[in-house]
Amino acid sequence: MKSKKINARDTASAASSFMNDADMRPVEWIVASGITQYEDAIAFMDQRVNAIADGKAAECVWLVEHPSLYTAGTSADGADLTQPDRFPVFQTGRGGQYTYHGPGQRVAYVMLDLNRREKDVRRYVIALEDWLIATLDKFNIRGERRTDRVGVWVQRPDRPSQNGKVAEDKIAALGIRLRKWVSFHGISINVEPELSHFEGIIPCGVREHGVTSLVDLGLPVTMDDCDIALKDSFQEVFGPVE
Repeated sequence: MKSKKINARDTASAASSFMNDADMRPVEWIVASGITQYEDAIAFMDQRVNAIADGKAAECVWLVEHPSLYTAGTSADGADLTQPDRFPVFQTGRGGQYTYHGPGQRVAYVMLDLNRREKDVRRYVIALEDWLIATLDKFNIRGERRTDRVGVWVQRPDRPSQNGKVAEDKIAALGIRLRKWVSFHGISINVEPELSHFEGIIPCGVREHGVTSLVDLGLPVTMDDCDIALKDSFQEVFGPVE
């Protein structure tokens, strides 16, 4: 399939449809300190999603860092796990294939009630991509989406071309799951992870392109800087937080 670039104007209506309703509580915004074990993250999401679905808790975005590990989504191909003994591997119910999490990468678990926003999975994915693209824009980085591969990509004109096209690297990933139309799992953005750790998998099944980070692109961005940009951009796409 030929890759197609899509800009923000193409999807503005999709993102705006996920703003808070006037009678909704602001989304709770939590930033975890230190390293969060993956099993603890899954347990937290399970409990919170059930509480949101039952009307007992506000929507939530939870920002964490994980120890180095690989996760396998529901579409994961075992052949894409090229170094199975390198880090722990977790089977997970989110969509997508293999991905890496580790120190220096910001993971945001997004627990939103689509019953009250819009029950449209594709438009929700577009809204998450818009959030990431807007975050990168705050660092003067042009993030782009592609119709044939999920995530957010940056062009690398400093690198050798690929089949006559400008080289591209992935800088942010996403994978979601829904339970009773409440979302969980979410997005990750590479701030300063050890990029060689991605070599143990074929990230999201894409062999033709590489992986990059904010620091790899030459920007002295800290995790705190990224968190501020993520929070500001989230409110532009999804509405207020507290």
